[in-house]
Amino acid sequence: MEKTMNEESEAKGGMWALQQKFDQPMDEEASRLKQMNTETKCSTLLLVRLAFQSLGVVYGDLGTSPLYVFYNTFPKGINDTEDVVGALSLIIYSLTLVPLIKYVFIVCRASDNGQGGTFALYSLLCRHAKISTIPNQHRTDEKLTTYIYTPTHENSFAEKTKKWLEAHALKKNALLVLVLVGTCMVIGDGILTPAISVLSASSGIKVTHPGMDNDFIVVVAVFILIGLFCLQHHGPDKVGWLFAPIVLLWFILIGGIGIYNILKHDKTVLRAFSPLHIYWYFKRRGKDGWTSLGGIMLSITGTEALFADLAHYPLSAIQIAFTTVVFPCLLLAYCGQAAYLMKNKEQVFDAFYHSIPEAVYWPMFVIATLSAIVASQASISATFSIINQACALGCFPRVKVVHTSRKFLGQIYIPDINWTLMILCILVTTGFKNQTQIGNAYGTAVVIVMLVTTFLMILIMLLVWHCNWFLVFIMTFLSLIVECTYFSAVLIKIDQGAWVPLAIAAVFLLIMYVWHYGTVKRYEFEMQNKISMGWILNLGPSLGLVRVPGIGLVYTELASGVPRIFSHFITNLPAIHTVVAFVCVKSLPVYSVPEDERFLVKRIGPKNYHIFRCVARYGYKDQKKDDEFEKKLLDSIFLFVKLESLMDGSSDSDEYSLYEQDVSGLSDKNTFSSVVDILISDDDTVSETGTETASSHGGGGREEIEFLTRCRDAGVVHILGNTVVKARRDSGCYKKICIDYLYAFLRKICRENSVIFNVPHESLLNVGQVFFV
Repeated sequence: MEKTMNEESEAKGGMWALQQKFDQPMDEEASRLKQMNTETKCSTLLLVRLAFQSLGVVYGDLGTSPLYVFYNTFPKGINDTEDVVGALSLIIYSLTLVPLIKYVFIVCRASDNGQGGTFALYSLLCRHAKISTIPNQHRTDEKLTTYIYTPTHENSFAEKTKKWLEAHALKKNALLVLVLVGTCMVIGDGILTPAISVLSASSGIKVTHPGMDNDFIVVVAVFILIGLFCLQHHGPDKVGWLFAPIVLLWFILIGGIGIYNILKHDKTVLRAFSPLHIYWYFKRRGKDGWTSLGGIMLSITGTEALFADLAHYPLSAIQIAFTTVVFPCLLLAYCGQAAYLMKNKEQVFDAFYHSIPEAVYWPMFVIATLSAIVASQASISATFSIINQACALGCFPRVKVVHTSRKFLGQIYIPDINWTLMILCILVTTGFKNQTQIGNAYGTAVVIVMLVTTFLMILIMLLVWHCNWFLVFIMTFLSLIVECTYFSAVLIKIDQGAWVPLAIAAVFLLIMYVWHYGTVKRYEFEMQNKISMGWILNLGPSLGLVRVPGIGLVYTELASGVPRIFSHFITNLPAIHTVVAFVCVKSLPVYSVPEDERFLVKRIGPKNYHIFRCVARYGYKDQKKDDEFEKKLLDSIFLFVKLESLMDGSSDSDEYSLYEQDVSGLSDKNTFSSVVDILISDDDTVSETGTETASSHGGGGREEIEFLTRCRDAGVVHILGNTVVKARRDSGCYKKICIDYLYAFLRKICRENSVIFNVPHESLLNVGQVFFV
């Protein structure tokens, strides 16, 4: 195979072969991560600790549903107490089928290196099928330990599904829009969850003070919401430790009160565990039973936030917390409320607070209010996680992402999104002032996210897990029966508040799609207009210009090829720096990249050109804003030159990668960092063999290092492209609006690359150019 490729290269000419070699991304992207991404095993004590902490971040939303489920299920009151048993049966099996079986034990296993949410599922699919709309994938990516690619049999059902999905661009775009819709609904959930949870908890004051004005309840809820969002900058780690004891106490109390109500009022409600009562419920109530599903569905709200919050804690910790605490306590709480309503059906509007024994009413009210705050935390954390993933995949404008914990990966805080959510949440709370309408809106957002997850899981089970089509059919059939039934019930309530998440999702969908569309067009333009190797070689060592002392760092989004910005720069200015380095800051689908593996360096052209390429690799956890970024980058170039001088056959290479050479004499246990330590500890000798090598090849290396040192002392300039993207004159109206107005506006308000890369202003040089796409 290699012989055939070499013969083809020789037939097409040496320049073509050189061009092909030049344009290949760095193969080290795959090889250097081999030992990094092994999953850390948690001790039993740490696992219990994380399971406890997850209660305060992951399960707050699901745990506070008893505050408002029966109120929204019977907004017109209860006519027949048997309806309470039927509603309880629906709640029991909804909790069992959706949160327990589907999410905790199936969907959560489809994480992307621990990342949860709709974008995690989309990322997995992009690895197993060519459906990504950004053409930046390369075969070397499959060597990553986190890539987890399993080839399919040629005649298998999975392979046929893959080919069908890859066949047309329309299917790829439709899948992307589906993912974006799910993402936007999660953002809507982050707005509606705090509104309904806090407002429902605050309404408990009216139980003991029936004459109190509802506006006072709304004001109290607004002040609580403001305090909640102001706490977010501490991060899920600290907030989790603050809230976890509250949520644990909440679950214990609602479970205990549930047992108390069952024993005191009506033990016969336990017959609701028979699914026959679901059939009798719909037979008795007819259309009213169907429309009441909008309230029943609120019992499983928070499940989608559970999956999106997966990045904050290990899956095993989340499973332990749900099966041992959350699930049994919720069942007891709902059974207890149902038992109370069997004897007091007229008090359904505040069933939760009325069912609390008088002796513990006010302590329970305080815990309920605090738990409602915690419930909001789960949806807010989920929103942060999914927006961070969207940014990494080029589907959301650049925003400031603060990593709040070095101990637990994936815990982040996004200030801009936090304050946006707070404003929208306050508007919803003050606008509706009503649990019923907010509940309708909330249910719509939740069920759409669940439907999106189900459709994506069909592809995951086929393409990633290679499941038998019959198992996929069973899982899909059961999920769609439940979710489509709920969706039909909330769909008729569009004019009763359900329009809110649709409006919010429409705005965010427009933002995300326009940003993604502009990003794709810009990337395609740069790929099509990158400079060839022949053009660089024809310029000669001086590049046809005066080479002034100094180092120029040219930032580019391309991991291979010379960007168009470079030719634009040298054709408009009479000089270029003596040393030029093309810097590509690349996000990898891993949590973190160790410091000694972060920078990859290659030489472009002969040595006397003094042109390098450097790829800076970051994971989701790593902060790109590094105060020592420039120093680390230059150190990696110096180290590359020093090691290059010790390698045989490196002096005449047109493009040289340190990691492509075989370092003989090193055992498998020796790493690149150990070589670095040896070289730094002694510049002149490594060993007897190393001394001979240095004397025969290291002269040029020492000279180049001295040359680079002088250039660094002369000054380092960061050259960034300040590009303006415009639609061509012959473009359609749709494209002109997207590119010339919407995308241009988003680029103005998003974070500048110079801020993300922490480039000092005195060393920054912006090169303006216009792209017509």
